[in-house]
Amino acid sequence: MNKESVNKEFEARPETAPKAWHAGDLTAKARIRNATLSLFAQHGEDGTSMRAIAAAADVTVGLVVHHYGTKDGLREAVDTLIVELFATTLSSTPTTGAAREIVGLRDAAVEQMLRDNPAIVDYLRRALLTGPGYPGDVLSRLAALTADQVRALRGTGLASTDRSVTEQTVTTLVRQFGRLLLQPLVNRIVDEFGEPGQYAPELVVGVKSRE
Repeated sequence: MNKESVNKEFEARPETAPKAWHAGDLTAKARIRNATLSLFAQHGEDGTSMRAIAAAADVTVGLVVHHYGTKDGLREAVDTLIVELFATTLSSTPTTGAAREIVGLRDAAVEQMLRDNPAIVDYLRRALLTGPGYPGDVLSRLAALTADQVRALRGTGLASTDRSVTEQTVTTLVRQFGRLLLQPLVNRIVDEFGEPGQYAPELVVGVKSRE
């Protein structure tokens, strides 16, 4: 199954596609979390004040502190939201069929979820490129989620057992996050230097095992 077919098959399953988070018509606590995601994605954690978060969520600073305490609490809430969206996205895909098709559908589902949530893309880019990195951060939690998914697929025969869980986890994350980081560079080069009407090539990122 080629990528176009995979995308069409997933798009034909609208009842399974997770919806983007929305800032409107939510509880104050959810509005605060969503405002934090947007502002952290744009300006980074250090460049975002509690006052700015309160203003974006249309609440008082005191209510932000009441619900989340500190920026650490806000970051934890945002990280949890992102991990849950990834988990929901992956659980929405089929678990029967050819292994290659299952992998394609899962990648297409993640790609669609990220397209629906550009703030999450920007947030993850910041975490990957500028974050200090520590056990338990959003990237660590996404790696743990991916490893759990790999183990589940191995248990049902949909993932090979010829390679280690770690290697399969790395391959999956590099495949999913490589384009997230580098496709904008490809697009920019084509926009600035490409011929009129030229489309940016689609980046394909993978991992090659050491012999």
